Amino acid sequence: MSGNRVPASRYSVESWAKNSRFISTIGPAFSVSDAREFIAEICALYKDATHNVPAYVIGFGPSTTAHASDDGEPSGTAGKPALSVLMGSGLGDTVLVITRYFGGTKLGTGGLVKAYSHAAREAVLGVPKARKIRIHQASITCPYSMYERTLRVLRLHDALNIQEVFTDQVRIEFALPTTGASSLQSAVNELSNGQLTVEILKKDLVALQPVNNAEDKSINA
Repeated sequence: MSGNRVPASRYSVESWAKNSRFISTIGPAFSVSDAREFIAEICALYKDATHNVPAYVIGFGPSTTAHASDDGEPSGTAGKPALSVLMGSGLGDTVLVITRYFGGTKLGTGGLVKAYSHAAREAVLGVPKARKIRIHQASITCPYSMYERTLRVLRLHDALNIQEVFTDQVRIEFALPTTGASSLQSAVNELSNGQLTVEILKKDLVALQPVNNAEDKSINA
């Protein structure tokens, strides 16, 4: 299944360089306003820090909007290397803030580039990944005798966020990748001899689908 990779959740990691402490905080952002809110929150959280260096990449491919700032570090030594790591990571819709607490020893321009690049890579490597995919919100109502078989069919077709309501029948609500809607209906028809129907409740929403460990390693290689 195709989809654009994004951070699945917020993630934070520490690193050190010559007694300076770096805290890298990364997370998903689906618009520039989302990224700015994230940056403002981290800056407020670490308002006593020496620097809070932001970088973000919103969108994918030709529609990407990218931004970075050195936040008082020498020009080109902080925001640019952090952004370069983001741009090369394969992630989109991503915001990163690298917080620095100065440890008393100057790193020099080369040392700063190395330290901020390392801090950004640690964040990119550690953050859980997900696919950004288009989904329909859907449901199926089935008799108890078909409940387990219906669940198996849903899982085979990558249904997400499955929830059940038990009354005289079972109502199963779920998110379904838009690319699998027709094949799921065909499978449900075959399972039930045409008795069950996939009801589409909401169309063309956005969801995050976790990336498994093998895929996660492949995009971080």
